[in-house]
Amino acid sequence: MAPRRALARRTKRLIGFWRSESRTIRQGLVALVLSTGAGFVAGLTLAHLTGRLAALPGLLILIPAAVGMKGTIFGAIGARLGTASAAGLLTIDLRPGGVLRRNVQVAILTTFSSSLWLAVLARAAGVISGQPSISIWDLLTISVLGGALGSVLILAITVGLSAASTRLSWDLDSVSTPMVTALGDMTTLPCLFLASLLVRNEHVAAVSAAIAATAALVFTFRSYTVRDPFVRRIILEMTATILLTPILDVMAGTLLRENEPRLLLVPVVLAVIPPFVSQAGALGGIFSSRISSKLQLGVITPRGHPETPAIVDASIVVGQSIATFTLIGIAAWALGEATRLHPMPSLGSLVVSVVLSGILITPVTIVVGYFLAVVTYRFGLDPDNQGVPIITSVMDLAGVAVVLLVMTSSGVLPHG
Repeated sequence: MAPRRALARRTKRLIGFWRSESRTIRQGLVALVLSTGAGFVAGLTLAHLTGRLAALPGLLILIPAAVGMKGTIFGAIGARLGTASAAGLLTIDLRPGGVLRRNVQVAILTTFSSSLWLAVLARAAGVISGQPSISIWDLLTISVLGGALGSVLILAITVGLSAASTRLSWDLDSVSTPMVTALGDMTTLPCLFLASLLVRNEHVAAVSAAIAATAALVFTFRSYTVRDPFVRRIILEMTATILLTPILDVMAGTLLRENEPRLLLVPVVLAVIPPFVSQAGALGGIFSSRISSKLQLGVITPRGHPETPAIVDASIVVGQSIATFTLIGIAAWALGEATRLHPMPSLGSLVVSVVLSGILITPVTIVVGYFLAVVTYRFGLDPDNQGVPIITSVMDLAGVAVVLLVMTSSGVLPHG
């Protein structure tokens, strides 16, 4: 009887925690639904621009890295603003020394420096894998100028979201990450394709490459000489993350490039991948951000064995993931039919494949998100600078691999 009573007490306590978090759960679900819609804008863009991908070999390698870097930069900004909001330190103004202004500076500086690195990585990946690729200068133009344009848009959205969250008392940790990552996908892909138009003319391409290279080098130098010690510390702490996490995204891009012939036969899978990996990263980002905030506020301690508040957060993510991936499967089929992405698999096979992929990826999301927050906190680093960027990049690679595996196993994609 005693074990049953203990289990009943724990269950009752868990239900009580869920009830106390009901407002946060609703906010998170609304944000995930809205961000799923934004993710499909990126997915449909990718699925309907297969001709441009064929004309610019190597671009498909750059795309996941460029999209993932937006999650790295702006996901971390969202997490830092969430922590500042929870601590009552966030004010919506650009006064010198303010939290928001410092994060805007970080966004601008890291956008240019990271775009230079992404172009180099994408070119190197093409050479190593033996895949044909456009020149490093064309990749640099697309990465830097397309990335800068996308960052302007997502920065404006991030600031607006922070202002709305502060005014309406939203939980920024639950709202910011899914919206920022998905909107980053939505804005980055079209911006990259717009920038790719600059490389069609030889003379325009040369001038654009010179401008892109100069801007990237100047802002990279500026990143490490900025006067504000707070900004400089964030950039220094994120340097390893910015250098290493794109490798996972480039690996994801290389995987897509190697499977491109199969994906072009069933273009709806191309439409599924951006919202799937975006939401997998967003769910991990929500969890990691909430754990980071709880660690810094002293609600939980950095232990290997999760405490009750962390378990509650994990259970919330599990519920949200099932709902989110079911929505992605249904929406992918409906949008594929509406936009004539033929041939189309059946509704049942597509939804089951997407949900099964989500079930496989969610435990990875939770485990990686928790231990990233705990380990970085123990080493005296700010978990907000590491957790969301790393989890989104891990999910980019793991998400692409899982989707390809499940879609092939279920017969949605033909075998290679």
